[in-house]
Amino acid sequence: MDPKPGICGICFHSPGCGVIAHFDDNNKIEHLEPDPEAPLGSILCPMADSVKEIIYSERRLTHPLKRVGPKGTHEFEKISWDEAFEIIVDKLKETKKTHGPEAVGFYAGTGTYERSFKDVFQLKGSEIYLASSVLFPFGSPNSFGVGAPCYTALGVLAPKLTMGCLHIDMFSDVDNSDLILVWGTDPSSSTPPEMFERLKTAAEEGAEIIVIDPRRTKAADLAGSTWLPIRPGSDGALALGLAHILIRDNLYDEEFVEDWTLGFDEFAAYVKEFTPHHVAAVTGIDEETIETLAESIADAEGASYIMYTGLEYTKSGVQNIRAVMVLWALAGQLDVEGGRCFARLENRLHLNRKGQLETPGYDKSIGSGKFPVYSHYCGGEPHAALLPKSILEGEPYKIRSMFVMGASLLTSWPDPGVWKEALEALDFLVTIDLQLTRDAAYADIVLPATTAFEQESYCYYGNAIRLREKLTEPVGEARPNYQILAELAERLGYGHLYPQSQEELLHYILDGTGFTVEDLKQADKHVLRNGKKKMAYRKWEKGLLRRDGKPGFETPSGKFEIKSTVLEQHGYEGLPKYEESVETPVSNPKLHKRYPLILGTGPFKPDMKSCLRAIPSFMEKYPYPVIEMNAADAEKRRVTTGDTVIIKTARGSVVMRAYVTDKIMEGFVYAPVGGGGPLGTEAWQNANVNVLTDLNQYDEISGFPVYKTLLCQVKHKKRERRRPAAQDPSLGCVG
Repeated sequence: MDPKPGICGICFHSPGCGVIAHFDDNNKIEHLEPDPEAPLGSILCPMADSVKEIIYSERRLTHPLKRVGPKGTHEFEKISWDEAFEIIVDKLKETKKTHGPEAVGFYAGTGTYERSFKDVFQLKGSEIYLASSVLFPFGSPNSFGVGAPCYTALGVLAPKLTMGCLHIDMFSDVDNSDLILVWGTDPSSSTPPEMFERLKTAAEEGAEIIVIDPRRTKAADLAGSTWLPIRPGSDGALALGLAHILIRDNLYDEEFVEDWTLGFDEFAAYVKEFTPHHVAAVTGIDEETIETLAESIADAEGASYIMYTGLEYTKSGVQNIRAVMVLWALAGQLDVEGGRCFARLENRLHLNRKGQLETPGYDKSIGSGKFPVYSHYCGGEPHAALLPKSILEGEPYKIRSMFVMGASLLTSWPDPGVWKEALEALDFLVTIDLQLTRDAAYADIVLPATTAFEQESYCYYGNAIRLREKLTEPVGEARPNYQILAELAERLGYGHLYPQSQEELLHYILDGTGFTVEDLKQADKHVLRNGKKKMAYRKWEKGLLRRDGKPGFETPSGKFEIKSTVLEQHGYEGLPKYEESVETPVSNPKLHKRYPLILGTGPFKPDMKSCLRAIPSFMEKYPYPVIEMNAADAEKRRVTTGDTVIIKTARGSVVMRAYVTDKIMEGFVYAPVGGGGPLGTEAWQNANVNVLTDLNQYDEISGFPVYKTLLCQVKHKKRERRRPAAQDPSLGCVG
């Protein structure tokens, strides 16, 4: 089979990187190479090297499964799709009859981020895909999504509350920036990988790059780069301290402040306490550096930032991100050449959303009255952090049946022990994934999903859409997530609400765009693009940010809201105020004495958390999860690279190997997520880092767990336990 251009189907985080697929003699995908002529095709991430291992893994689920062993095991038997759907539908109807439709819940994870799934099943009124509407016609408002612990703070809440737009409605003009701050993210390991290539080019052309992070990421090794280690969680204080200097020295954009902001005077009064001396004590960055950084941002001929989710996971994550946005606006670096810019709305290709379904009643959900701002922007989605109390304690009532699709609750949420109890307590659980998850040990039915290589759909790039052609046949009887839910809807009696075939899907999504399905199929590379309007700056002055065409921002006041009216309406603080998390050296010095290190958790590239843990080459290269620690911290504990260590917090402990490096600040350690599932080496299966976390620490606005600022201790693992404890009567009085 000849090489074929298409779209990468490994992850759903990216809009869809262009690839050329090469095949073996059995017409199976052998390897991928970039397709520079296609959208996002100039470079592929390291995961692309494992494409064959991922698609054709021996651990792929190939048939529907029904439980035959006790809960907590992966003992199943193969069944047909018809039998699986019959069991599911019968159980849902039984639950509805006995307890009401709201007793059924649905959780959608990153494995459901395929574009058509996102667009069709997105909740009406939601600013972004987080959860699935498939149970809304059934009568249940209890639909949850991975947006509850990830991205929504940065991608939706902070920008909507401040500027009335989404994160994806903006971009950093790094191609024209003289100064680029890489703040709390590692673009060298992000998907898609093109941003790091642009960053490398910027460095080669003389741009100054400043990396603000407890870890020295690859961006800090680029020419002309500076690494500013910062105490984890104190980013908001730094942003406020930089704003303090701009206001103190009259370096801010006075015209913008006077004409286009709400709450500046109150903000200026608040940041008076964030002097360089105070901020240096809070962040660990020296006063002179803070002063210089503020001046550099204000004076740069174009300053931009690259940011992802690193700032989200503290008690004031949303406000910390808002503080950075306010800093950029005050510095005059908002929507200018080389700055943080708004995309032109006229250039967007607006896909059809008319068929999206509205919640049958947020007030009937388990989230009613809790995390109201989150639900306000998420189409009435209740927050998933509330699930354990609902299932276990009936607060406000019991969820009794659940779907978990493309997710692993037990390896992604804090306190896996309580989630285990919750899944075990369910009357009925269905999991849907590429391979067995830890959640599946408690499932009654397991359904096999395809990778995106094995399905037809499309990808969306803001101003363009591309047809996704199937590049290989599904493994076994695996089906696309979209098809699974569309058929579930059909069997529940409302399949007409969702397109039931690819042709229907394409007609549905292109409705109103001015393009036809035939246009899409005949276009070069199957890519359709919207007209390109020339870039314009300071769009708020020209009426280019509001739907009504008036000058200003798409906020309730029409202004850039330093003081958010929406936050105040829901009982929150309107200004982007900084607050220490519950468990830091500053807020809890007594606990810090016992647990003297700060723990951060996050992904370990080139894998995708727990999604692809069964890749043999990954396991061969990384057989053990490792915790990164500074040489000074390691020396105090007589730890060297490769040593088996135990990481302890006030909640629990986990065993990993040590990796000693100078690329992490002293006092901070970094441990990978993704362990604890049933796949991979024994070391990974036993290393669920979330046993170190809990559900009691979270951002009150977003509901996001605190993953980045917990206190811990790291010590040598003294010995391996050999067997369960037992009294040995042969020892007599000696024992």
